[in-house]
Amino acid sequence: MSVNYYNNNAQEFYNGTVNVEMQSLYNEFLPLIPKGGAILDAGCGSGRDTLAFKSQGFRVHSIDASAELAQLAEALIKQPVEVTTFQQFSASVQFDAVWACASLLHVPFDELPLAFSNLAIPLNEGGVFYCSFKYGDDEVERNGRFFTNLDEARLNSILATTSLTAQKLWITGDLRKGREKEQWLNAILVKG
Repeated sequence: MSVNYYNNNAQEFYNGTVNVEMQSLYNEFLPLIPKGGAILDAGCGSGRDTLAFKSQGFRVHSIDASAELAQLAEALIKQPVEVTTFQQFSASVQFDAVWACASLLHVPFDELPLAFSNLAIPLNEGGVFYCSFKYGDDEVERNGRFFTNLDEARLNSILATTSLTAQKLWITGDLRKGREKEQWLNAILVKG
């Protein structure tokens, strides 16, 4: 259901997210990755983060479930975006890190263990996995998009079924103008 929203509203979503300042989150994530390392941008959306990572010398493989968004991202990042879901994704290469910024929240709660596990398969041992969810303990639908909201307890219950453990959890306000009051749960996970 969310994929249809993004296919139908790709340009509007792209315009609203491509220039959001993300440096505060990059500062938590990028120092944990080897110089020139490989990052999986899981749910790359506009391609904003892929572009930022590439500009700092990282190798990035980008995926998104929306074919329309993938097209817009490809034009920005000047490389292909693989159209696939987290549950169907399969990699033939290994990654030093996974970046899933505000993307896994569209996966139903009962499918999140599979999505996390699947994305962690190509992650190197000791690799880092960043994810973020709107803060809460429910599932909601808004304007044609489905959201799974997580708090620390719900995230930890999912991680217990995977090869990932939480290294750091923190809460931030939304980085988009006018949405600062919306709370986000951010997590740095480690495969081990």
